[in-house]
Amino acid sequence: MASEAAAAAAPGPAGPRLPSSASRRDFYWLRSFIAGGVAGCCAKTTIAPLDRVKILLQAHNHHYKHLGNHLGVISTLCAVPKKEGYLGLYKGNGAMMIRIFPYGAIQFTAFGQYKKIIKKKLGISGHIHRLMAGSMAGITAVICTYPLDMVRARLAFQVKGEDKYTGIIHAFKTIYTKEGGMQGFYRGLTPTVVGMAPYAGFSFFTFGTLKSVGLAQAPALLGRPCLDNPDVLVLKTHVNLLCGGIAGAIAQTISYPLDVTRRRMQLGAILPDSEKCLTMIQTLKYVYGNHGIRRGLYRGLSLNYIRCVPSQAVAFTTYELMKQFLHLN
Repeated sequence: MASEAAAAAAPGPAGPRLPSSASRRDFYWLRSFIAGGVAGCCAKTTIAPLDRVKILLQAHNHHYKHLGNHLGVISTLCAVPKKEGYLGLYKGNGAMMIRIFPYGAIQFTAFGQYKKIIKKKLGISGHIHRLMAGSMAGITAVICTYPLDMVRARLAFQVKGEDKYTGIIHAFKTIYTKEGGMQGFYRGLTPTVVGMAPYAGFSFFTFGTLKSVGLAQAPALLGRPCLDNPDVLVLKTHVNLLCGGIAGAIAQTISYPLDVTRRRMQLGAILPDSEKCLTMIQTLKYVYGNHGIRRGLYRGLSLNYIRCVPSQAVAFTTYELMKQFLHLN
């Protein structure tokens, strides 16, 4: 036993190894944070062009109209490179990466911790604690990173040649000085939090349920031994992608009207009808009254299905792989 401990502590070709499981636990939070951040960045980079188009459609940008009618998803994807170059599809993505790393890190790490707390303190386990923990984790991540999301939305809504903000720092300074200080960064937070609860909750709930049921019912077909712990069974990569995509589609359908509301409130000061969209209820009524359900509250949903399926698929799959790579199992 002593020789095993000495061997574990002895330096090898890659440097000193951690001497015990206790030492590894000391770095668990950091490793979990990194895994979540990397998962979020990979997911958002995959669908960055679709995110830009979604913002343009949700807020009815007047530069992307044709004969008085707003362009659709495909036509806007084609129109942006013609008007702003191919890099226009990634406008605001720098701010997104700065935001999404801590967002993904906080969300995935908080989910694991909330699950433990709910199970230990409230005695709730099974599928319900996934739903509760997912909702709480999503809300926590949103509140911590919301100012960055606000800035990213403002930058993504700009059109080349009519830029109000020259970059991330300038956007922060402008919003702070002209829109009421810190309060300006949290415009639209209420619908975001209200929408994030079901979105994050159902994302984690659906993925976790599909994963547990799949591994329980068809372990040989859907699972394989974990790379860092052969005693743990994990989903095969293609199954992970499928489960993540299904989770994203279900969650987006439930929470999408609140996502539209959030975007219009975030963009408020740079939209001509901003005075009609000061609160969540006002914005919902305005969008519904002027554009209806399909062209208002659910405008851009087809794009969201296209983007949320690969986004959530990549996020959950990357996180599962990072957990193995960083020995989190």
